[in-house]
Amino acid sequence: MLKTMGFPSRYVQGPGALAEVGAFLRDLNFERPVILCDETVRTEVVPSLAQSLESSGFPVSLLDFPGEINQDTLASCRDDIGRHRADVVLGLGGGKAIDAAKAAAAHEGVPIVVVPTVASNDAPTSRLIVINDHDARPVKIEFLKLNPMAIFVDTDVIVKAPPRFFAAGIGDAISKSLEAHQCNRSNGQNFFGTPPTTTALMMSDQCYEVILRNAVVAYQSVCDRQVSAEVEELLEATVLLSGIGFESGGLSLAHALLRGITAVPTISKMLHGEMVAFGALIQMVVEDRSPTEIEQLLYVLIQVQLPVTFEQLGSDGTLSNEDIGRIVDATLAHSYAKNMHPQLTPEALSHALLQADALGREFICDVGKKTTTKPGIDVPLSR
Repeated sequence: MLKTMGFPSRYVQGPGALAEVGAFLRDLNFERPVILCDETVRTEVVPSLAQSLESSGFPVSLLDFPGEINQDTLASCRDDIGRHRADVVLGLGGGKAIDAAKAAAAHEGVPIVVVPTVASNDAPTSRLIVINDHDARPVKIEFLKLNPMAIFVDTDVIVKAPPRFFAAGIGDAISKSLEAHQCNRSNGQNFFGTPPTTTALMMSDQCYEVILRNAVVAYQSVCDRQVSAEVEELLEATVLLSGIGFESGGLSLAHALLRGITAVPTISKMLHGEMVAFGALIQMVVEDRSPTEIEQLLYVLIQVQLPVTFEQLGSDGTLSNEDIGRIVDATLAHSYAKNMHPQLTPEALSHALLQADALGREFICDVGKKTTTKPGIDVPLSR
């Protein structure tokens, strides 16, 4: 049976990575790079990238990303890049700006170089392009023909972004081992239309191990705007390992729950990674994981300020039976939800939603009274 996985051609990470972009493009004989970014990034990050391009002899062409990714904004971005006759697109910013740059590059048939300015998700490494409706809800996925040509992760830039985005990246990545293994057990397919590869499963496992080991210290470093060894290792996990792990390993319940959570208005406005983090907890409950494994997950989520209850997702209190039913129906309608073994039933999912919420509330109340074991160390719980 054929199995397929994909990789970016080049991955560069570390302080000052932005300074290497111009020389990289010059080595590959590009002539007309175009930067797509939003107004905030234009002010705070573009000057460093522009200096790198100018020092390598490139003109600096900037295009504005309007902030949301839907069919209207994509058409505008594509038209702008077409008028510049770009031979490579630089997607600079967060997940939406990167996806818009991917879509424009795909439309023009040119490569893309991704320069994330926040680490809120693993969009930089993958072929996926998530397109929203006008209410910012995901409605369509398109694909690049190949993974991005290069990713430059400047850790000096990442640690200056609000820590909430860094935490969201942890939330998005922390589910990937769970999901890839469920995809494999259920004979599901990855995003190349084949069974998961062994390498993808190993990478998703490594991603989870790095998060358990480094997330809490790395998050504190980012709160202090410091680049540390833990930040470097954690970013490699949440951007590179997580991205390759999900695309080549497949997704399952934690990401299917995005469809369910966004179906309830009161809890639909959180960041992608914040919702996935709670989805990972629910998936662990569905899988009947051991109390130790669930406590390890809860410990990390709480320490990096990720939600572990419906209230922390934005609910005024316990969700109504109608809301639970809405989440269950929308989740099970998503194709990712089929990648579960044994097959997920509405009753099992309803029970897991309520049980995960109860576990989260109980764990928050017990903070400071328990200890939880992370790989190799005992960690006292404290806010």
